[in-house]
Amino acid sequence: MGAIVDYFQSIKIRGIGWILLVLLYLLANQPILIITYIYVAAMMLVRTWLAQFPKPAKIGLTVVYSLMLAIQIVFVSAVVFPLRGWSALYFLDKVVSVVIVLLPLWVERFVTTNNQVAFYLPTVEEATTVSFAELRRNTDKFSDIMAETAAAKDKVSVAHLKTILADLPRHSAMRYINHGTLTDDYFAAAEATLADEHLYLAVSNTGSAASEMISVFTRKQFNHVSLAFDRDLATIISYNGGDNVYPPGMNAETLEFFHQKQGASLLVYSLLVTREQKQFVLDKIAEINREGSAYNMVGLVSRHSARPNILFCSQFVYKMLKLAGVAYFEKRDGEVRPTDFIELDYYKKLGFEYELKF
Repeated sequence: MGAIVDYFQSIKIRGIGWILLVLLYLLANQPILIITYIYVAAMMLVRTWLAQFPKPAKIGLTVVYSLMLAIQIVFVSAVVFPLRGWSALYFLDKVVSVVIVLLPLWVERFVTTNNQVAFYLPTVEEATTVSFAELRRNTDKFSDIMAETAAAKDKVSVAHLKTILADLPRHSAMRYINHGTLTDDYFAAAEATLADEHLYLAVSNTGSAASEMISVFTRKQFNHVSLAFDRDLATIISYNGGDNVYPPGMNAETLEFFHQKQGASLLVYSLLVTREQKQFVLDKIAEINREGSAYNMVGLVSRHSARPNILFCSQFVYKMLKLAGVAYFEKRDGEVRPTDFIELDYYKKLGFEYELKF
């Protein structure tokens, strides 16, 4: 409390701050004050959700600003203006109604300054200009959002929605539907690579209907990841929709799979492993091939799997690396995204091999 009192005693109002506050006091009627409250609350909500706050803090501040707005509106409607014209209390209450315009700004400063160690309030100058300053600073962010929205219209197209909806009956969230699609020739080719003590990760921008839709939510260019035992990707494998040839689940892939739009691309990285670790991954893949698998479409949203072999692409690749003891970042497998394999490589475990553009 002492810190708050000291702060109020140290506030120095100059120039435009005095003018705006005095004009608001002298000229503002009930609708103008309510509009002012709404404007400040809206600006603070935009500021909060564009800032680098943790999500719980954003939600908490949203609730606080909403409650403050409700209290402000009730105060001027039920307390201040009913006194107008016949009570001296009206003039004092109107002072309060002007001062509480600044409450959301003080709350934010309290939450964000010095990790809540110090309660530091903004000056009136800051309070009267912050919203306009934030609008200027956020112009580029709003422009980016509008550009992304325009791009999303093409990705969330009727054709893509029809493709995905038509494919849904082929999937299962509860049972294995893909059994034994990897052939003996595949395993023979993979066995032949064991002398090369590397696993290869391929992060791709395929242009498939599912990939385009996913990119709207992830806002990432690359939305598929695959695993291979050789540098030339003859043994490339992942969880996918089966390309209308095989049931959704764990399937071998071909380079044609990655070329589903103009400008599709593929980034290939190598990860150093031992022969034993590489053999372990191959044995685990053979086990999944025998037991069965399914593509975890529901898990893209829920981040969970109903059964061990129901996975999506990044979930599968991360699980294989973790079981083999070569995962180089920590994350729940249901929360791993394809780009995490590149972006979370803090210890530079991956070696860039090449890029393919189609």
